[in-house]
Amino acid sequence: MTTIASDRPAGTPTGGGGRRRRRPLRGRLLTIYTWVVICWLCLPIAVMILFGFNDTRGRYNNTWQGFTFKWYGRLFEIQDLTNAMQNSLIIALLTTIIAGGIGTLVGLALGRYRFRGAGATNLLMFAAISSPEIVMGASLLSLFVTLSVPLGFVTILIAHVMFSVSFVAVTVRARVMTLDPALEEAARDLGAGTWATFRYVTFPMIFPGVLAGGLLAFALSIDDFVITSFNAGGTMTFPLWIWGATKVGLPPQVNVMGTLIFAGGVVLAIGTAVAGRRRG
Repeated sequence: MTTIASDRPAGTPTGGGGRRRRRPLRGRLLTIYTWVVICWLCLPIAVMILFGFNDTRGRYNNTWQGFTFKWYGRLFEIQDLTNAMQNSLIIALLTTIIAGGIGTLVGLALGRYRFRGAGATNLLMFAAISSPEIVMGASLLSLFVTLSVPLGFVTILIAHVMFSVSFVAVTVRARVMTLDPALEEAARDLGAGTWATFRYVTFPMIFPGVLAGGLLAFALSIDDFVITSFNAGGTMTFPLWIWGATKVGLPPQVNVMGTLIFAGGVVLAIGTAVAGRRRG
């Protein structure tokens, strides 16, 4: 029997079952760099969570003195802090509802229809998004002072809706532009009216964009400081209370409330991702 020699060099895999090709060095470096950046961004959050368990005995909660759960049981011990947190949550929820409704309609109109002034509306929305917060805060303050509107809870809510509605509209508009108009036309051919078509066809398809815009409005509202400080008057929100308390020392309850807000956001994000996968 004659043996035919192979032209392959020795040690070269002969089939698809050989060793997998290793990633290039720059790919591994990019992965390492990405994780370093993620850890760096998460470090302040980790410190905040850690010092929510600090058994501090002084005014300043910046030195580790022991581990305890007592601050979670005494979360609402400081009444001013509790009221400030309550104001922030109520304003954020109202901002989500109001800005979500207005932004959804604006985004639907801009993504679906062509009308006179659409370009100017787009420009106005992106100008509101890109303008510094101090500019919007000062301009809204000038408006309220000119109209003799007393500063307080209502002016904070109006200000938050003003800068949040553009984010919702842009998010919904991007979603609307990807829809297939044939689906709505099919619903009308089957006898559905305008409201029924929107309720059963259009809105379920744009709901991911509406939800994303609403969550973005909530996040922007609950942690806003600059615009709120211009238009707050005597009303205290969570960020404003923290800023004032830094002069005398932050209590551990601030870390606990921040931890709970962060945990709620994580749970909501995970739930949204899971729901999106199930729909997919």
